[in-house]
Order: sequence, then C-alpha cells, then structure tokens
Amino acid sequence: MAAEPADRRDPRVAVLTLGGTIAMIADPATGAVRPALSAHQLLEAVPGLTALGVSLRVRDFRNLPGASLSLADLDGLHTAIEAESADGADGVVVVQGTDTIEETAFYLDLLHRSDIPVVVTGALRNPTQPGPDGPANLYAAVVAASSARLRGAGCVVVLGDEIHAARTVTKGHSTSPAAFTSPGSGPLGLVAEGRVWPHHGLPYRTSARLAGDVVREGVRVLLHTVTLGDDGLALELLLDGAADRCHGLVVAGFGVGHVPEPVVAPLERLAARIPVVLTSRTGAGPVLAATYGFPGSERDLLSRGLIRGGDLTPYKARLLLHRLLATGRQLPEITAAFEAVGRRG
Repeated sequence: MAAEPADRRDPRVAVLTLGGTIAMIADPATGAVRPALSAHQLLEAVPGLTALGVSLRVRDFRNLPGASLSLADLDGLHTAIEAESADGADGVVVVQGTDTIEETAFYLDLLHRSDIPVVVTGALRNPTQPGPDGPANLYAAVVAASSARLRGAGCVVVLGDEIHAARTVTKGHSTSPAAFTSPGSGPLGLVAEGRVWPHHGLPYRTSARLAGDVVREGVRVLLHTVTLGDDGLALELLLDGAADRCHGLVVAGFGVGHVPEPVVAPLERLAARIPVVLTSRTGAGPVLAATYGFPGSERDLLSRGLIRGGDLTPYKARLLLHRLLATGRQLPEITAAFEAVGRRG
C-alpha cells in the first residue's frame, strides 16, 4: 500500500493524558519517580511537533500510574473521546502508563464507534533517564491520529514508531523500549517522516456493540491461570466462599485450552453458575474446539459449558466478558459474542 498523501488540511487532534512513566519526574527526597508532568509540559518536549501542521487540543484527564487506572476511568475516557469526536476532532491521542496499555486499548476499541482513530501511547523510559522515548512516541502518535490512513481502524497503539491493533498488541518486555509487539500478525504499519506507512489493511475488530448501554456497577470478573500441578483448590475456595461475589471467570489454560484433570470438576460447577471463558495462557494463537479429547482438554471443557475465548488473550477476554456482563448480556448473548471472536477471517 502506498504512503499517505501529503495534502492533509490542518487536521485537529485531541490529546488526553492519564499520567504514567512518560509523565514522571523524580522526587527530590527519594529519587523515585511519580506522575507529575502536565499534558502541555509533555508536548513542549516534543521536537518538530508544530511543523506537522496539526491543530492540537490538550487536556489533563488523569495523572496516575497505568497500574492504578480503573474501568470507571476508561468509561469516563470513552465519554471524553466521544465528545472530542462530536466536536470535530480528526483523531485522539491517549497518553498513559505502559503497564496497562494493551488492556486500555482493547477496552476502548470495544466501545469506540466513530471513524476517527484513537491512538494510545506512552513511554518505557521516564524523562529523567538517558534517551527517554516519550517525545518520539508522542510525535508518532500525533502523526497517526491525524492520518486519514487510520480512519476506521478503531483504537491502535503506537510506540517505537510501530502501529499495532488493539486486539493483537501485547507488552512483551518489562523495560525495553521495543516492548510492544503483535504476536502472530505483526504491526499494522510504521510512522516515518511524518507519515503513516501501512503494512496491512484495517484491523479485524471485536464487534459486540457495547457502547451506549447502561453499565451496571459492581461487576467482578476473575482470572485464573492454570499451572503445572494445579489441584483445583483455588477454584474450590471460590465455589465455597466467594462465588456469589464473582459474576464471571476467565481461565487461562495450557496450550490450545487444556487444564489439569483435578481442575475439571470445579470448572464445570462454576460454569453451571456463571459464564466461564476458556483462553490460552501462551499469549498467541487460538483455543481449539475439537482436536483433543482427554479430561481437561478443550473439547472436554467446552462440552461442560465453558465458552471458547477464540484467540483473545486472557486479559482481553476478561475485559470483553466484563463489559458484556456490565451491560446486562445473558449467557446466550455472551456465548454468541465470543463465537463471533472465533469467526475471525
């Protein structure tokens, strides 16, 4: 696909900041960093931004570490994004901590329905370190948000000049500036010389029509990752003492969706009470449906009422299930939504 045409006309981009490493400075007493820089301060540190010819509207939305963001924060952020879109923005940049970017981007993508791109970015190196990556990531994010090439792409993640789809992006390293990848698919494209250079067409998005509905508070969806030797005790404890406070469960199984045999019975009991979604803990590739047949295999678990999570990671499956439950979806609709995920391509 060719590079983006050069005749853009004064696009308008809203920049909403939530804090994170990109906005952190050192405490003089301890030397530890914490979020402190404002949106305007962040943008002032970006060389060449004014030369892009993009009209920027800047807002400090939160000032928190990425780990402290809540789904309520993201619901409010979605409302702010919708308001910017209605007010004529051509794109939105969301700046936050990288700890939760892959989840934030996917959640926003579930809700976002307008054609304007929403671009999430951040930094792995804070401004007090040598070679901070924040300014370059902000520059690339503004380029991506203002690009006509990304209209209809939903929410994407831009770091290290790479553009990743919200559905596929993952943080694969704790400190490297090249931490973000899209296993199995690769990035959607590249930002270079102030333009977007696509590698693929628009990304496949999980469509469940989850925006605009009344959201029920207090929904709790838990995640259980199976491990070698898992005897099912954690799930038995959930059944015995806290199942009434859990509205849904995501299981991160081995490989294509397998669990140890002692885990099968408590999972079947849970699936009779709440939606239980089966995913893979591997980080890439789908849960299968009809290949293996031993107790605890994907075929066995699906026959016992678990819901196949397709190729969503456990973290993203949890967000989809949470939103489905929070908007009042019942088991048939929840199952259909995850089946739609599995019909990709």
